[in-house]
Amino acid sequence: MTIDVPGSEVVLETSRLLLRPWRVAEAVVQRELWTERDPRVPPHRRIDADGHPTVAELEDSIRTTHLWSTGLLAIERKASRDVIGYCGLVDSGRETAGGPELAFELLRRVWHQGYATEASSAVLEWARSSGYERLWATVWDWNTASRRVLAKVGFTETERKEVDAVHGTTLFTTIRL
Repeated sequence: MTIDVPGSEVVLETSRLLLRPWRVAEAVVQRELWTERDPRVPPHRRIDADGHPTVAELEDSIRTTHLWSTGLLAIERKASRDVIGYCGLVDSGRETAGGPELAFELLRRVWHQGYATEASSAVLEWARSSGYERLWATVWDWNTASRRVLAKVGFTETERKEVDAVHGTTLFTTIRL
């Protein structure tokens, strides 16, 4: 894996992937991620009845939100040069001890090909080299694929849970780097 940090932009490279800041033209990929989300995901994370967020709103977010340049990196397949999702570190605002949260989401058409594990491993290596000692991640109890990815890269489930009768239970996981 190669780590390149020109200025404040994080760029990570694996054998198959390039993790890099989002480009405005890739807002259509973000919109597709929003449309594909499981109906059990809370409404504020899905397309609403009025069609928001729109591609234009997501373009604006890429232009103005630091998160899309240094936090949640676009995952680009090197062979086909297409963006298939995101992976990175975020401060989600939840009270947790020990650092930022690992987050990832990929388009359904590329599930079960090892991309989430590969991208997450690259982000963990970057976090380790950046001096983080611990990371955490949350995952819905019903999201068995993401739970498997987190386990593969070394996260362990903790006792902490947030129960939501409508959307399911959020599990908290952690890893010491």
